[in-house]
Formats: sequence, C-alpha cells, structure tokens
Amino acid sequence: MRVVIAEDGVLIREGIAGLLGRFGHEVVAAVGDAPALVAAVREHRPDLVVTDVRMPPGFSDEGLQAAIALRVEDPALPVLVLSQYIEQTYAAELLESGRRAGVGYLLKDRIGDVADFADAVARVAAGHTVVDPDVVAQLLGRRRDPLARLTPREREVLGLMAEGRSNAAIARALVVSEAAVAKHINGLLAKLDLPPDDDMHRRVRAVLAYLRD
Repeated sequence: MRVVIAEDGVLIREGIAGLLGRFGHEVVAAVGDAPALVAAVREHRPDLVVTDVRMPPGFSDEGLQAAIALRVEDPALPVLVLSQYIEQTYAAELLESGRRAGVGYLLKDRIGDVADFADAVARVAAGHTVVDPDVVAQLLGRRRDPLARLTPREREVLGLMAEGRSNAAIARALVVSEAAVAKHINGLLAKLDLPPDDDMHRRVRAVLAYLRD
C-alpha cells in the first residue's frame, strides 16, 4: 500500500519507512511537521497515514489534530497514530474521528516489535480499530461505571476487542468457542447501553468506553 509518514525525529522516521518498505509498502512521503503532513496527504492520497502525536511547530498534539482534520476531509482515510506515552484523551479523540476507516493508537515502543507493528499496520489499513495493549491494560485496572458492571470474562473480551482482534482471534486467545465470544460481546454491549446504531459501529463505541474520563 502507499503510506505517508509524519514524524519529526529523523531516525524514527527513517526506521518506520524502512520497516514499511521491508513489508512491501511504498512510502510516498515522509515529513517532519503537521502542515507538511496535511499537504502530503492531499497531494498523494495515500492508503494509510502513520503519524506522531506531538510534532512541530508547538510539540503538543499537532500530529493528532492534523490526522483528525484529514479524516474529516476523507472519512475513508485509515490513520495509525504513534505516541510516546499513554494518553487516553488523545486515543479517544482519534477513535471518535471518522467512522468508515481503520484507526490505530500505538505506543512508539511497539515499533520495536516488528511483527506486532506490521500486524497493526495491516489491520488499520483493512479498516479495523487497534489500540495499544499497554493502553488497554492500564485502563482495565480502573473500576469505573459502566465498566464496573462487566464480568471479569467480559472485561477480558472487551480488552481484546480494544486491541483490534476479531471474534475468531479472541476465541483463540481465551481458548473458547466463537459462539461463546459472541455471547460475551452481546452481553457487554448490552451492559454498556450500546443498542444497534447505524451511525457508528458498536465495537468502536465499546472501545471508547475505556478511553473516556
């Protein structure tokens, strides 16, 4: 696929480009600030954007806001955001942007695990939602309503959903049947008060339940 990378650190940017090339992807632009990211996406119309959260000129959340703005322009644009730290507010804001494309939020440490990073890239490009397992683990430790209503098994299932896993992958991880996974998902969606909704996939809304304050 054709990818645009936005990362102000030259070594990290080149490293990501090298990894993507290793897996057969074409990096059509690699830039170092948010305005250049917006310009590159508009010029190249890539299949995927990989961007840092904090970039010049202000080093706050320029990369994230640029990604969100681009998804407003093109709701079908898949975006994978990288962050140095766990910041659930950023993750929630990203997941709420756009509704028809894949989206991911990974810690930069995840890039070091080549297989995990390549898998996340592929899943986001395919339209899935991927949240870093460390983010999920931290949020799982919180006892908050309505999550407090979930059983331990339902919380496990929701955690795996947040990592972007399919029902089949969840079943393999928990060594249960897919029918059992489907039953747990239906149960947790009901407890989270998520009725069928044509505007947003309920699985994404369930993940958002983790990320809201």
